[in-house]
Amino acid sequence: MKDNKLKIKDLVTIGVFTVIYFVFMFGVGMMGVIPILFLIYPTVLGIVTGTIIMLFMAKVQKPWALFILGMISPIIMLLGGHTYVIVLHSLVVMFIAEMIRRAGGYKSLKFNMLAFMVFNTWICGSLMQMLLAREKYIELSMMMGKEYVDALIELITYPHMALVYAGALIGGLIGAYIGKILLKKHFTKAGIA
Repeated sequence: MKDNKLKIKDLVTIGVFTVIYFVFMFGVGMMGVIPILFLIYPTVLGIVTGTIIMLFMAKVQKPWALFILGMISPIIMLLGGHTYVIVLHSLVVMFIAEMIRRAGGYKSLKFNMLAFMVFNTWICGSLMQMLLAREKYIELSMMMGKEYVDALIELITYPHMALVYAGALIGGLIGAYIGKILLKKHFTKAGIA
């Protein structure tokens, strides 16, 4: 019987992939300097980081690995001044992604792709802060200037957020599919079908 517990090597792998993911997330996040682009940030993030997370799932096929990797970035953002909304939102999203992955036995390419689609919606929590913790988020965004904040207030509405979540899922699917194509050899070696 294969040991499914996370080992030190797995935790190191989680750490390495988290750093890589965070760098790409931060780079893509720069597009948020233009408020309207904030609405497509989750879509673009999914497309750009799909290969990274799909490779991670091929390398660490153990329970809670994806959950741990997925919770580090929102915790860092909370420590950097974001609101509690991003962490609570991410807890729910990462739990669902982890359960999807578990349902596929960690070796199903289809379930891993679906898990990444859900995983990718965690970043929508950064925008949900505007709706669920408005005053704190406005205060956090004021360093960008009043004009920027006013644009965000106008853009971030519940109907727009429905489109943002749909975009995050679509971006996640595209990113996972790109990862599937680029990493075919890794999936075969890891026994993922």
